Amino acid sequence: MRKITIYHDPGHSWAKVPRKALYDLGIAQRITPFSYQRGAYVYLEEDCDLATFLHAYREQKGGIPNFTESYTNRSSKIRSYLPYRSY
Repeated sequence: MRKITIYHDPGHSWAKVPRKALYDLGIAQRITPFSYQRGAYVYLEEDCDLATFLHAYREQKGGIPNFTESYTNRSSKIRSYLPYRSY
C-alpha cells in the first residue's frame, strides 16, 4: 500500500485502509470501534487508530504511505458504516 486517502467532514477525519493491511501489520485487534468498516476497507479514525496504524507501518515498512485528501462540508457517509470489529 503506497497511498491512503484521508476523508474529512466538518467534525472528523478517517483514513481508508484495506482490512488486510491491519492483519498484515498485526494490529487488527488494537483498532477501536470508533473506526468504521465497509466491505474490504476500514476507515481509521484520526485521533487514535490512525496513529496506531502509522506507528506499526513505520516500524515494519520503514516510512509512511503517501496521503491524498478528500473534503466535504456535510456529514460524511462514513458515519453510517458499521463500527469496526476484527474477525
